[in-house]
Amino acid sequence: MIRFNHVSKAFAKGESALLDVSFRVAKGEFVFLTGHSGAGKTTVLKLIYGEQSPTSGDVHVLGFSLPNITAREIPRLRRRLGIVFQDFRLLEDRTAEENVAFALEVTRARPESIPSRTSRVMTQVGLASKMHAFPNELSGGEQQRVAIARALVLDPPILLADEPTGNLDERATRGVFQLLRDINAGGTAVVMATHDLNLVRQTTNRTIELRRGEVVYDSAEETAPREGLA
Repeated sequence: MIRFNHVSKAFAKGESALLDVSFRVAKGEFVFLTGHSGAGKTTVLKLIYGEQSPTSGDVHVLGFSLPNITAREIPRLRRRLGIVFQDFRLLEDRTAEENVAFALEVTRARPESIPSRTSRVMTQVGLASKMHAFPNELSGGEQQRVAIARALVLDPPILLADEPTGNLDERATRGVFQLLRDINAGGTAVVMATHDLNLVRQTTNRTIELRRGEVVYDSAEETAPREGLA
């Protein structure tokens, strides 16, 4: 589903964000991207959804090839990806239901299908009773669940989550993480960038650690525990 083949990313001033990164994510897999701030986690995600292009190497996502993807193809790729951010990015003047429905409206879903599809994912994330609440009436954990519902409403085969628990307290973090695990159990591949090693230690999910733009550990390839997670 996702393949990085000797990918490097450098910016205009010569600063390298990624150096010779290679890995694959299989269908239905749950993968943690870990590493300190600035290690390259967000750059990896941006390459996956086409916000950035690699300086060298190949990125393949759901049959699309970057950097060869065209401007017309990028929206087609993103419609097949669910993307969740740390800062929720909800529309403050729309209810939870309307925020989720907006993702369907902009992709020109059949209008008659929107209410049922929205209701389904709101129930899935445990917020059926909060559909008519505005973002400022919801807790941080509830707002993130709305953001996840918005990402899920297009039934993507891959969900990307960039520090989705970074702004949440411990209880909300546990709830959102369990929701992501449940989504993964339903067959959706999840790639979650996080610096929260407590979450990583709770599971046996695959972990890819980045350091200064390089992959220094991939649990799919190594069995010995590294110092950072011991």
